[in-house]
Amino acid sequence: MTLIDGRAIAAAITAEVTETAAKLRESGTAPTLAVLVPTDDDATAWYVRSIERAAKKVGVDCRVVQLEKPTGEDVTRELDKLSADPSVHGIICQTPLPEGVTLDHVGAHIDPAKDVDGANPVSLGRLTAGLPTYAPATAAAVLEILKREQVALSGAQVAVVGRSTIVGKPAALLLLGEHATVTVCHSRTKDLAAVTKTADVLVVAVGRAHFIGADHVKPGAVVIDVGTNPTPEGGLVGDVDQATVQEIAGSITPVPGGVGPVTTSLLLRHTVTAAQS
Repeated sequence: MTLIDGRAIAAAITAEVTETAAKLRESGTAPTLAVLVPTDDDATAWYVRSIERAAKKVGVDCRVVQLEKPTGEDVTRELDKLSADPSVHGIICQTPLPEGVTLDHVGAHIDPAKDVDGANPVSLGRLTAGLPTYAPATAAAVLEILKREQVALSGAQVAVVGRSTIVGKPAALLLLGEHATVTVCHSRTKDLAAVTKTADVLVVAVGRAHFIGADHVKPGAVVIDVGTNPTPEGGLVGDVDQATVQEIAGSITPVPGGVGPVTTSLLLRHTVTAAQS
């Protein structure tokens, strides 16, 4: 069994992004990512600081816009302003959002050309149609890891557990684009293990610690664990019970150190790509 090193993959992407960002700066363009933060949530603040650190390392300016106790109108107004700002190339909106406000509603106020985390429903629609767009970075990270690990996807049986518009659905669409045969599983899937045990590649994004065990996994399968579930001790565990699954799987992404670092690096790559447009 092989542990897939997400940090090494992220480092390779970061090196590429750093080179491109430097060339943009030489030509007079400072690639800029705007991060709208409509919450004082501690976990969100930690994540935003990690984005700031990563952006600084690669030469991307990170503009954090903090809103104090905003309404939905405050959020959409700020996203409209950032979308209209020519000095901003990428925009992401953090959660949690104000009560009663949905991500698809506020995401619709992000210019699709700057929607580097695929929050605008237009971006998901373009992804469905196979048109150029920025997929949600976590979903894109799933495909990036599989490609960098040289996993053969054409004709492969793939099971995606979870159907969110942030990970499950866009990941399934990206995998279909690679000619995989994709089954999307969810809370109403009957006999989940019977479905997942047929998969050459298993992608898990349900937000439930250790939800997937060895009885869900085909021997030798590639397992991509998207979950990040906090523990009482302050650590993180995935949606996959790695201790048991690693006895069955051919390779698996650890938590932490798997999908997460690749996701951040792709946000920055999307921003630099947007700055080139």
